[in-house]
Amino acid sequence: MMNLAWKEMKKNKVRFLILGSIVFLVSLLTFIISGLANGLSQDNASLIKDLPDGYFYMNADADETFNLSKIDSSAQKKLLNDQKDAMALSIQMGFLNDEQGKQQSVAFVTSTGSNLFKDVKAGEVWLDRSLEDKGIKVGDTLTNNQFSGEFIVKGFVEQTKFSHAPVAFINIENYKEIYRVEEMQLVFAPGEDQAEEVNGLQAFSKKQFLNSIPSYNAEQMSLNMIVWFLVVISGMLFAIFFYMMNVQKIGLYGILKAIGLKTSKLFRMMWTQMIFITGASLALSIAFSQIFNMIAPKEMPFSLPMETTAQLSVVFLIIGFIGATLSGIQIKKVEPLHAIQQGEV
Repeated sequence: MMNLAWKEMKKNKVRFLILGSIVFLVSLLTFIISGLANGLSQDNASLIKDLPDGYFYMNADADETFNLSKIDSSAQKKLLNDQKDAMALSIQMGFLNDEQGKQQSVAFVTSTGSNLFKDVKAGEVWLDRSLEDKGIKVGDTLTNNQFSGEFIVKGFVEQTKFSHAPVAFINIENYKEIYRVEEMQLVFAPGEDQAEEVNGLQAFSKKQFLNSIPSYNAEQMSLNMIVWFLVVISGMLFAIFFYMMNVQKIGLYGILKAIGLKTSKLFRMMWTQMIFITGASLALSIAFSQIFNMIAPKEMPFSLPMETTAQLSVVFLIIGFIGATLSGIQIKKVEPLHAIQQGEV
């Protein structure tokens, strides 16, 4: 079957080359968009995504909007006492003024003592490293219009962003002064198999909490929809291509069946061609997408790990197999004598 499949591909190399080129372009586009989706996901919420699995607790009256949440001090105390390594935290968008007076947009983050976030003393700030590219250095003095004191930059953290803004870790007391609040917005308890029932609070898994962030949910849904739409298109391409090929080879299939070749062997010939075309196209698109992953500008939120590439490649192979198989149903229906009378086109 391998030999027969290869001979047919050599005979109709232009047709198979066109199909391979289309599959290459569709799969490459899918990998690129998937890389953008993953990169934007990190750029939007790496602060949350990089936390271990666990549960977020927010006020049940906040309508699943963390900005509106205020954790009662008694409920916070109970959770921190009951849950190992739990922490209370708050996240709020804001600005810092650098030494040149230029305003930098940041996401202020503060928390109770935890090994998950930096332990920040009053008057200090730890920043996402992207701000280092904007000229801010360790030891710089930064200000905020709502803060009476100054912030000294103590260091930088890697890839820690929220809502596409670099994170600025500050002390709880400084945070309370800036935003004129006393309560924290959230409590996070890592490693819990099941959320604790706390009166007046609603629990979210990490995935549920991410999806409750409007910008994150809308962005990821749109990009993932495009990715899966392209995957479905690739399956349709296989189905249409092999259907047209099979229609043209009805006479040939009739002759092969007449000399005793089983339908299952004809299917195997078609599957061999599909796997070869898809495999070669995917190998090229993987190579190109990984090269792009390495040379993409630093400012572009693009991330395409090999794990994601491998998963999408498997999906492409499965979709290609389904598309080719559906198109081959007519092979099973071919009657040798009737097909021979039609003649081979």
